[in-house]
Amino acid sequence: MARARSWWRMRQIRHRDAVVLSVLSASFLLAGEVNDLRTAYEKYIAPYATQPQVVANVVLTVLGFTTAFGGIFVLLGGLHFSWGRVSRGRFLVGLGLGVSLLGLISRLARAALAPAEFGPDVEQLMSGVTGIGVLFGIGSHALMGRYALMLKKHARRVWRRWRKTERPPRRPADSEERVTSGRTGRAARR
Repeated sequence: MARARSWWRMRQIRHRDAVVLSVLSASFLLAGEVNDLRTAYEKYIAPYATQPQVVANVVLTVLGFTTAFGGIFVLLGGLHFSWGRVSRGRFLVGLGLGVSLLGLISRLARAALAPAEFGPDVEQLMSGVTGIGVLFGIGSHALMGRYALMLKKHARRVWRRWRKTERPPRRPADSEERVTSGRTGRAARR
């Protein structure tokens, strides 16, 4: 039976690279949505503030701008990566990226369907940081694949071997006894 991990090992963040990319991705996805939320409020909610349909407009506006949901899902996926729950984290990051991409595609479709507003809509899409957030999210998702995890583990082992310093001999060099490498078990067989 495996020994229980200490509280310190339990608190250490695993998969730091994927966590950082997930946080960056979520930040860019949410930052790209800020301008759109203000525009959405002014365009879809403010004119109907005194009418009873304001609740329906708020719900539809929130559902219409789904990139923010994608950012939240990517952030939750990064949190699961830090806890070591790779499969759940990959699912959440993939869900967030899918929702964000659908949001981007729907905005492009709206811009193409309304030729009068095509210029400002495309300019807003190009000046936003949502696309950068999607790229960071794809990188985070790729870093947590099975093959990538195996490569990271192998690279970590190679790095530790390279950094390992040679220990000084325990006995003076002029002594007649043979000095061993100090390794035992599996490390001695290599």
